[in-house]
Amino acid sequence: MTVGAGPEPAPWSTGLLVSAFAFVVTLVGVVAFGSALAGIHPVLAVGFNVVVVGGAAPTVWRWRRKQVWRWAVYGAAAGVLAGWLALLASAL
Repeated sequence: MTVGAGPEPAPWSTGLLVSAFAFVVTLVGVVAFGSALAGIHPVLAVGFNVVVVGGAAPTVWRWRRKQVWRWAVYGAAAGVLAGWLALLASAL
C-alpha cells in the first residue's frame, strides 16, 4: 500500500458499457409493457408505469452511491425516461 495514493480512477469504458446495457433493457421493458397495456387501456399503462417506477425509485436511487451499481442506475434512469418519451410519441 502506498502512502498518499489517491482513489482508484473510474472505469469509464466498462461503466459506460454497463450503463448502455441497463439503458437498452429498461427501455425495451418500459416500451413493451407500456404498449401492451395501452392496447388494453391507456390509463392502465400510465398507472402501471407510475406504480412500478415510483416503487423501485427509492431503492434504485440509493444504489447510485455504490461504485459498481451507479453505472446501472444511471443507465436505467435514462432508459425509463427514453421509454416514457417513446410511449408518449407513439400515443400521439
